[in-house]
Amino acid sequence: MWAHHAQSARQILEQGDVEEAMNAAAKIGDAALQRAGGGAVVPESFTHGSSAQRQRWFHNGLQNGSVKGCDTFSSRNL
Repeated sequence: MWAHHAQSARQILEQGDVEEAMNAAAKIGDAALQRAGGGAVVPESFTHGSSAQRQRWFHNGLQNGSVKGCDTFSSRNL
């Protein structure tokens, strides 16, 4: 959502910024961090979402810029 509103107000995003954000989200998902730490991937222990979930919600916030549209608590599809 921040990126959506920052871009709308100030046009601050440069070419490649969104791709870099998506790449970062892919690298810091709970499964990726668990794998990098040498441990087993335990989905039940995820606290911040998988890489795919983090990418999906970043993209969602970027596109719609609304708190309601980013409500992960009410969503049936994380």
